[in-house]
Amino acid sequence: MAAEVSPGEYKDVVLFLATAGIVVPLFRRWNISPILGFLGAGIVLGPFGLGALSDQFPWLSAVTVENPQDISQLAEFGVVFLLFMIGLELSWERLRLMRLYVFGMGGLQVALSGAGIAGAAMLFGQPPIAAAAIGAALALSSTAVVMPLLAERKRQHSQAGRATFAVLLFQDLAVAPILITLAVLGRQNASGDDSAFVLKDLLAFAPAVVGLLALFVIGRVLLRPMLRSVAKAKSEELFMAASLLVVIGAGLLAALTGLSMALGAFVAGLLLAETEYRHEVERTIEPFKGLLLGLFFVSIGIGLDLSKLIADPLPILGMAFGLMALTGSVVFGLARLFGLKTRPALEAALLLAAGGEFAFVILDSAMNAGVVGETAGQTILVASTLSMICIPFLATFGAKLGGRPGADPGSVAVEPDNERADSGVLVIGYGRVGRLVSDMLGRHDIPWVGIDRDPRLVESGRRSGARIFYGDASRAEFLKHCGLDTARALIITMDSPEGAEAVVATARELRPELTIVARARDARHAKRLYDLGATDAVPETIEASLQLSEAALVDIGIPMGLVIASIHERRDEFRKELNRPESLGGRRRMRDAR
Repeated sequence: MAAEVSPGEYKDVVLFLATAGIVVPLFRRWNISPILGFLGAGIVLGPFGLGALSDQFPWLSAVTVENPQDISQLAEFGVVFLLFMIGLELSWERLRLMRLYVFGMGGLQVALSGAGIAGAAMLFGQPPIAAAAIGAALALSSTAVVMPLLAERKRQHSQAGRATFAVLLFQDLAVAPILITLAVLGRQNASGDDSAFVLKDLLAFAPAVVGLLALFVIGRVLLRPMLRSVAKAKSEELFMAASLLVVIGAGLLAALTGLSMALGAFVAGLLLAETEYRHEVERTIEPFKGLLLGLFFVSIGIGLDLSKLIADPLPILGMAFGLMALTGSVVFGLARLFGLKTRPALEAALLLAAGGEFAFVILDSAMNAGVVGETAGQTILVASTLSMICIPFLATFGAKLGGRPGADPGSVAVEPDNERADSGVLVIGYGRVGRLVSDMLGRHDIPWVGIDRDPRLVESGRRSGARIFYGDASRAEFLKHCGLDTARALIITMDSPEGAEAVVATARELRPELTIVARARDARHAKRLYDLGATDAVPETIEASLQLSEAALVDIGIPMGLVIASIHERRDEFRKELNRPESLGGRRRMRDAR
């Protein structure tokens, strides 16, 4: 017998889904970041918004979130999935190239900002340990808000974007040591005996080190074989389950050893970035990341206690603006010190000026350990939330200061991802035809990226040094991840007529001006490909006939020049016949008119 369903248990989930359905399209139509919409929705739907009026108006309880704790637990996965995606965008080589900015600029930013905030907290009467905890919490900016904003504005690869990412990466790496240190300080504070905990303090970091080593070893040994086995099953649902297992499993393993779940997911992303499955995993995880990040921003808004702000606005507003001024000044000075020009340095400073999501994690841990008082901690969290709400506005202003993307190459040099098809060619299908086409592209020094759904072909291509990825090229998001937006051409060598048609239709929809050359089974298939938008379709039967004719004519003594000329003439006749305007749809004629 089916269990009885209580609709009230699902009310918060329905409210969030309805919010996402309203906020995202509406704010995108207004050209405003949906982040602001989610934050605002959280404030309105939370217990300090409409929930505060539910006693006077009971019907409001139907449109307010009643269990913020349940939402906040699930919302933490938004940051976990974001860090995993960031790891996928990197590689160990790129991380090595960024080490000066990650550990140099990032380390100095956390140290200087934390010291400055801790000093200000001590001036306002906080004890040294509490001040240090507050400084560590507020020195960390918001990866969850800043990185999507950079991606929306296509500035993640600008000078300011790279420097911002480097600092955010160090901040994320610093979370685990900060949390472990707070736990140690909490035990010392409870016992009052500092000398007894020296050895335990050192041993407290051992599980974190073991956890990182376990992640690396398990990832190196198991990740690629597991995904290869799943890919051979050719089940999209199974691949999705495996991708989610990698993200959540890595996060949980990190959490068990005292690290943050986000850091564990980041390491898993880094390990997967070296494999041929990175783009398919990226496409699979993207929707989950978007929804969970939206839920994260809603939970941030829910936690904004408007009663504290209304009761005592000046100190809280002063804290928020003081935090942004101090952190922004530190970032600007360091950015100039590390070689950024003035405008990119200002943009990075504005992006990193506000507080971040890890302030909630760190201050909550500090309050639970008795290091920071409950009243002071909650007030600081309200100020940090207000600063986070300002980030989209700061980012917009910073983008105007920084100028158009790509205008300033700057000195923060990071090698581009050489496994994307920037100014190159995408080759769909890596069988016998695809390998020959790729070889010819290589002979003419044209960069290319291969795509295939057969894991065995992908694996053999990788072993021979080919740049090839596993995935379904008929999916728009996957093609974008592989570099379709910047590709010079798309060559389809698949032996599946239906698969080739799906890829042509998707690619033409995304890039109306792109050169698309497709392999066709016969003349009828070629006509369908032309109708879908292929620039050129090459029927196997016609080409085989022309090559047989060429060989026979030369062998019986016809001069080579005459044979080649007649073959080219006949090929052009076939092409005109297949590509007659009357045989094509209106979409093709419209593209030709453009």
